[in-house]
Amino acid sequence: MTRTGSDPQRPFGRLLTAMITPFGADGSLDVEGAQRLATHLVDSQEHDGLVISGTTGESPTTSDAEKDTLLRAVVEAVGDRACVVAGVGTNNTNHSVELARAAEKAGADGVLVVTPYYNKPPQEGLVRHFTAVAEATGLPAMLYDIPGRSGVALATETIVRLAEHPRIVAMKDAKGDLAETAWVTKRSDLAYYSGDDMLTLPLLSVGAVGVVGVPTHLFGPPTKRMIEAFERGDVTEALRLHHELLPAYCGFFRTQGAILTKAALNLAGLPAGPMRPPLLDATAAEVARLREDCAEAGYTLGSAEQMAHIHTQG
Repeated sequence: MTRTGSDPQRPFGRLLTAMITPFGADGSLDVEGAQRLATHLVDSQEHDGLVISGTTGESPTTSDAEKDTLLRAVVEAVGDRACVVAGVGTNNTNHSVELARAAEKAGADGVLVVTPYYNKPPQEGLVRHFTAVAEATGLPAMLYDIPGRSGVALATETIVRLAEHPRIVAMKDAKGDLAETAWVTKRSDLAYYSGDDMLTLPLLSVGAVGVVGVPTHLFGPPTKRMIEAFERGDVTEALRLHHELLPAYCGFFRTQGAILTKAALNLAGLPAGPMRPPLLDATAAEVARLREDCAEAGYTLGSAEQMAHIHTQG
């Protein structure tokens, strides 16, 4: 996998992670840490791509300038070894267009555009929003349907209509409605990526091609093996790996996903740092349970004392 476009059926590869944004002890952007983490995910965790400034990247609390700096740093770090997708979606169409244009200038390979949140536009408003962002650049776009956070779902007819746009090529699906997803994969050529790690295998069965994951910060290789096993028809092996990964799929989301992902990375000695308000760092009890979940999935994290030391040292 080198950049986008090598496989139209999988325009961003199979395995992507919605990367956290590392911060220093004072809450400032840790640019060098972001480059180290991105390099680790691509070179050691077998990633085909990274999503930068998604929700897991705490995008609601980073400035446009920080997003630009972060994106440029990651593009520089991974080079042509993986695709870099910039999260540019907001609930303001004009702002999303500006972020998309900035991402193209910064060297992104694609954009992730979440359904506008809170203001709950009608379906026609969603069509116009996504179309405006798609037409703002020459980059391929991945839609992101997550009604649990956005407050409004993309209707099947809306998705099929948007799929006709030449630059809208993929969907990150966190709707959790396999029946509706199956109808879209039947009626369009959109490349579907699971946006819910727990549902990656079921989504593959109705036409998905990969995942934009979160536990994949630490569980990239077995996740990729699961996808590849399903693709070659070894459903038994794919299910075995799915069952093996279930504790991680649950464990990273016992509270807000970025919180426990940063806790896990800090324990693993990888760049992460603290959360920005209104999110909070994981509690001692949450860290203890996370260690148990990861151990059950085959990954041994450091101790709570190690994490406390990491936080103290920044």
